[in-house]
Amino acid sequence: VEERTLVTATEGGSPSAAEAPAAKEEEEPPADFICPISTEVMVEPVVAADGQSYERTAIERWLATKSTSPLTGGELEHSILIPNHNLRRTIREWQEARASL
Repeated sequence: VEERTLVTATEGGSPSAAEAPAAKEEEEPPADFICPISTEVMVEPVVAADGQSYERTAIERWLATKSTSPLTGGELEHSILIPNHNLRRTIREWQEARASL
């Protein structure tokens, strides 16, 4: 079956079909999983006063020297960070699904 797929791909068939398994392994994380400060998949997402989720350590470093939103530049009403449990769970489920491929 693998030989047939390779032959089809090299004979003008759809290369994306032949590369589908590799593409799945290298799947980019959803944009909502990425911290806008660190640009990494979040481990401990929190919600700041601007309503945006950030990686806790990244936003804590930001707030140590600034009182503005990293995204809008607007003044934040407070520096309270609320754990985003739903996003954390969704990221973990996505990571576990990728690990089982």
